Amino acid sequence: MAAADQLSPPSAPNRNLRREVGLIGLLWASEGSIIGSGWLFGAKNALVTAGPAALISWGIAAVIIIILALVHAELGGMFPIAGGTARFPHYSFGGAAGASFGWFSWLQAASVAPVEVEAMIQYAQHWHWAHSWMHAKGGTNVLSGTGIVLAVVLMAVFVSINFLGIRMLARVNTIATWWKVGAPLLAILVLSISNFHGGNFTAGGGFMPFGFKSVLLAIPGSGIVFSLLGFEQAIQIAGESSNPKRDIPRATILSILIGAAIYILVQVVYIAALPAATFVKGWANLSYANDAAPMAGLATLVGIGWLAFILYADAVISPGGTALIYSTSTSRVSYGLSRNGYFPEVFERTDRRGVPWFGMIMSFVAGCIFFLPFPSWQQLVNLITSASVLMYAGAPLAFGAFRNRLPEHARAYTLRFGQFISPLAFILANLIIMWSGWTTVYKLGIAILIGYVLLAITQVFKLNPIKPQLDFKAAQWLLPYLLGIGLITYLGSFGPRTKPVIHFGWDMGVIAVFSLVIYFWALAVALPTDRIQSMIDEVVVVEEEAA
Repeated sequence: MAAADQLSPPSAPNRNLRREVGLIGLLWASEGSIIGSGWLFGAKNALVTAGPAALISWGIAAVIIIILALVHAELGGMFPIAGGTARFPHYSFGGAAGASFGWFSWLQAASVAPVEVEAMIQYAQHWHWAHSWMHAKGGTNVLSGTGIVLAVVLMAVFVSINFLGIRMLARVNTIATWWKVGAPLLAILVLSISNFHGGNFTAGGGFMPFGFKSVLLAIPGSGIVFSLLGFEQAIQIAGESSNPKRDIPRATILSILIGAAIYILVQVVYIAALPAATFVKGWANLSYANDAAPMAGLATLVGIGWLAFILYADAVISPGGTALIYSTSTSRVSYGLSRNGYFPEVFERTDRRGVPWFGMIMSFVAGCIFFLPFPSWQQLVNLITSASVLMYAGAPLAFGAFRNRLPEHARAYTLRFGQFISPLAFILANLIIMWSGWTTVYKLGIAILIGYVLLAITQVFKLNPIKPQLDFKAAQWLLPYLLGIGLITYLGSFGPRTKPVIHFGWDMGVIAVFSLVIYFWALAVALPTDRIQSMIDEVVVVEEEAA
């Protein structure tokens, strides 16, 4: 493995990334991913699911994601490498765990760009000339044949921009993100001044009309967690940061704090701005003209046409900016997986601008494939949420292992009370997976199996000269973990059974206990210190020197 990670000779294809991104570029990479299509759809979906108590859903989700971000901030400062979230479990638990969490990371990143493209096309239904791009199916707007062709073209545009290089990408994303942050702030200000009805928070059946379970269901199912995802983008492009140990923790934490504040305020003004006639039949039957484009449709409904125009424009810029940065991160995750020997070696090839060109092409291909089984925003959001949280779950495990095995390792940012926050983060991540429901969890299981097949093909046909040690002993907890999450979800109140074996409330307690067992089991069998340090030196040091 060491030999395969040495710098390439002059005649070999270029495999080096360029360190050209500063703090603002990193911050806006994460913020540009957080503020995407979620703010355009999430407020309405959450309100329909949980009523005004959706505010509690946003608060719970924000706390969970902030806790996960704090864990990632310490890891990102320790190991500023490309595709970091895919590689931390590799260093702490070896090949089997690294390959698994690497696949979860790539799956999540590859599926975000297509869902943002779907959001752009759905908001475009406002214009009559775009009506042929989608059609109604089962009460949901899905892509038509024409819409799929357009979606593929848009994916190609985002990938093409990435080939301009990371410096140009950071500049384009910075400009787009200023707009993306400004648009929701403008909507918050205008709607709160012009059309704020405080009584809406207790109308339509009351503040919590559907019970506390609906508050939890809204967290993954309404796009709330999906909306808050993206803080890890600064970590994914850490290999291209000009001062990674200083800037990555700052960018990670600041991005989620800004994003969470914006989303909660959007939910507040959305509830308050709705005319009473829109929810006269209750929040579950919330309806008004053009509610398929909720924020812009609301602005039109309350007579603020100029704001609606801006929001329709934002429906192109916000999702487009997020699709752009996730196209970038997908190629960086695959780059990292190839460096570890899980993906074919060709994923490490970079062009003269330092862009992993094959990884970019494959992110385009994968994104286009997602349009077929998931032709609508809502259908794809649940899968992305579960894959994302499963990816995030690897970070607390790696965090605990590094605290135990590498206590003296330099940390640009040290999380206070990390020994308590880390297992809590793991519990919270697993709760979100369970709240996603059995339908989503079993589909995620299928995606996991597909990943294992692809990873096996790489090894069987020797598509990468690196043959990673699978270290099954260090990953002995992995299969029980994946099967256990699925089984508890199936038997619990979020499963398919009309009479669950584990009732509501108790199932969350079971998840918490199960998570702690897996967490401390994983820490007990993690790789020994010398093995972890050896792998870090082979990859991290080489990449820093290469930069």
